[in-house]
This record gives sequence, structure tokens and C-alpha cells, in this order.
Amino acid sequence: MRPSTSSGPELIEGHEAIVSKAFRRCPLPFAFCLVVFLLSGCESELIRQQEEQLRRLQEETALQRQEIEELTLAKARKEKKRQDCNLAFADFEKAQSSKDPGEAAGLYRRGLKLCPDDDVAHYELGKILQSMGQAQDAWMEFEAALKINPNFHDARRQLETLQNRPSP
Repeated sequence: MRPSTSSGPELIEGHEAIVSKAFRRCPLPFAFCLVVFLLSGCESELIRQQEEQLRRLQEETALQRQEIEELTLAKARKEKKRQDCNLAFADFEKAQSSKDPGEAAGLYRRGLKLCPDDDVAHYELGKILQSMGQAQDAWMEFEAALKINPNFHDARRQLETLQNRPSP
């Protein structure tokens, strides 16, 4: 083939002649190569889609594993808190039966270290402290009870009583 001096159509015709000549000379390998080429393009796209799907599934699995771990830790913390509160309840019961206000206050404080969210224990400790003349400490305990349970009316009444009490 001689070099073309004209524009594009002759060049395209030249390529068609090469493709046509190659197809006539060896049609099976060319057709086979053409099919393989087309299929490999489809396979490449399919593989890319599957890889993307696999990546998304792996991310989702990692998130689910993290959620399971967080739930497991939360469950363990909740169980620990329940056990601690059960131990504290033993102290609260001893405090209720104690005749000595100092001992009862100590038992409530020890129990509240284990189970700080017990509004009734804060209230009971506040009443004991109030009876011992420790109005400021009693105030803090009644406030703690109300912070845990804003609807704790007896704790609110005790605060009002302390507020209306004349200073010594």
C-alpha cells in the first residue's frame, strides 16, 4: 500500500483493507480474538462490579462487627452496674436498720459509691444528714435525688424545708 496524500477516507479504507485481508486469510483466529476481546470487556466490568459489591459487603460486615462489640461492652457494663447495685442494696438495708446515724450515713455513702444513680438512697442519706444537723450535705443529697428523678416529690419537699429553715 502506498502512502496516502489525501484526507481521512482513504486512510479508513486502508484500515478496512487490512482488516478485511486479515479476516480472509485467517477468519477463525480473528473472530475468536474478537469474541474473546468483547467477552473480556464484559468480564472486566462484571469483575469490577463484583469487587465493588464485595468491598461494600466487607465495610458493612466491619460496621456490624463494631456494633456487636459495642453492644457486648454495653451489656457487660450494664451487668457490672447491676451487680454493683445489688451489693449496694445490702449496704442500704443495713443503713435502714442501723440505730446509729453516723454508721447509717457511712453505709449509704459506701453503697452510693457502688450505685450512684439510686435516688432513694440519696434521699435517705439526706434525711439522716439533716437529722445530724448537716444541712448543706443534706441539701446536696436531696438535689442529687432530684437530678436522678425530677418527680421525686418528697426530696423536693425536704429541699423546701431546708430552704425555709432559719440559719443558726
